[in-house]
Amino acid sequence: MGGIGEGLAGAAAMGAALLTPMFRRRRARWGANDTEVNRSLPGDDLVPHPKGGYTHAITIRASAADVWPWLVQMGQGRGGFYSYELLENLVGCDIHNADRIVPEFQHLAVGDGVRLYPKAPPLPVRAIETSRTIVLHAGESPQNGSTWTFFLDEVDERTTRLIARFRFDYPPNPANTFGYVYLLEPISCVMQRRMLLGIKQRVEGTS
Repeated sequence: MGGIGEGLAGAAAMGAALLTPMFRRRRARWGANDTEVNRSLPGDDLVPHPKGGYTHAITIRASAADVWPWLVQMGQGRGGFYSYELLENLVGCDIHNADRIVPEFQHLAVGDGVRLYPKAPPLPVRAIETSRTIVLHAGESPQNGSTWTFFLDEVDERTTRLIARFRFDYPPNPANTFGYVYLLEPISCVMQRRMLLGIKQRVEGTS
């Protein structure tokens, strides 16, 4: 899935996000309702007072058990991130998004790492519950770290809400504020939105 057209669309979406900080709040809750935005999720305690972050959600017409295999195989060198593959590879991520469930990538445990980039340290798995949640955490302290949580909220046996939350904190200074809030956050919001759509497309296409 994907290609040059999708990559161009992703680049345009990123450019629009970077140029519209006034829409930060709207981007930060794409697809999520008030309850999902405000609810406590696993991993929130690892960054208890974030300076930024976002909660996105999407409805997938499948059971949580059907969504889970696509989540658990995510990562660089694994199943990819189902987002804008072309853009990720332009910056050297070497991502290859899977369009099938890959048996050898179905095993993930606390202490394992999920890579975003080949030469960067992997994000450690801090919590995992089959068909429910994965929490990735980076950072040496709550004041200088981030969490990336994926949570499956099964509405019924054929409907699941996939919630993805990213939270970050950093030592306060103008450079960090600019880098995290005005660069990292808008770009990451665009990438995560496409990821959720990519997961929905794959799950519903194979369920």
